[in-house]
Amino acid sequence: MAPQASIPVAATVLGTIGTILWCVQLVPQIWTNWRTKSTDGLPGSMMFLWALCGVPFGTYAVVQNFNMPIQVQPQVFMVLCLTSWAQTLVYSRRWRAWRAALLALSVGAVFAGVEAALILTIRPIYVAGNETPVLVVGVVASVLLAAGLLPPYGEIWKRRGRVIGINWIFLTMDWNGAFFSLMAVVAQTEFDVLGGVLYIICCALEAGIFASHIIWRIRTRKIRKEAKAQGKTFDDIAAEHEERGIPFKFAERKSRKERRKSQEKDAEEGAAGVTSVEEPAPRAGLAVRRSLVDDGTRPGTGGEHRGDEKDS
Repeated sequence: MAPQASIPVAATVLGTIGTILWCVQLVPQIWTNWRTKSTDGLPGSMMFLWALCGVPFGTYAVVQNFNMPIQVQPQVFMVLCLTSWAQTLVYSRRWRAWRAALLALSVGAVFAGVEAALILTIRPIYVAGNETPVLVVGVVASVLLAAGLLPPYGEIWKRRGRVIGINWIFLTMDWNGAFFSLMAVVAQTEFDVLGGVLYIICCALEAGIFASHIIWRIRTRKIRKEAKAQGKTFDDIAAEHEERGIPFKFAERKSRKERRKSQEKDAEEGAAGVTSVEEPAPRAGLAVRRSLVDDGTRPGTGGEHRGDEKDS
């Protein structure tokens, strides 16, 4: 497909809306991470893959000569993703803030250099009529974008459909940003298949995240209602079941590593319990031996015979 020769006004307007949404979409998530000082439920791999996606995505948009908002979009998206990724390093992996910031800046500089090199290399080839390189770049961008949305599904599976750690305002803005960007691509003179696929994948996978949490809320509505009546939360109920060893239908699934740690902990507690039970035994035996000595009936001393002689 040839680069866009002219950009309709509708495409520019829709692209601008999509870009504005995607430029600020991660701000609520970044703010939530900072306010709670936690990124539990927000996979760092998701943010890194999305940041990496900005390299081929930006290259593709520039080489294809998309409307300017769409060309700017991947760059801003990359910066915000790297910021959120740095937060996962600080809050989940306990990195120092300056180390995480330095790494994010270094990675961002590398990404920018790679993107510039790709644009300068691929654009002349594309103008000459060879579409293969830019096609490959577009495919890679689509794959990375989809791959970035897969880690949250791992968290969803772990929590049996529940979504935590992801700001719903962020997810809503992200979905709308992808939707308006898709409409901008549709409004262009020639529909770009790969660009459209990129946004469709994003919309579909994020819709799945919404649907999963809605279904989870429907399935747990009775439990949450009972917990609220008792002044508790759903997590309190789950914790009580775990402490009592009672199976809970909506308990979090544990990874193999977590199960192994739990088994080791149970084994240690069991060993400690056995030791505490066995310790009093020697004391009891000692008390018996002392009582025998006091009664004069110590085995092998003939004490009982001396007692008989005195009686006679």
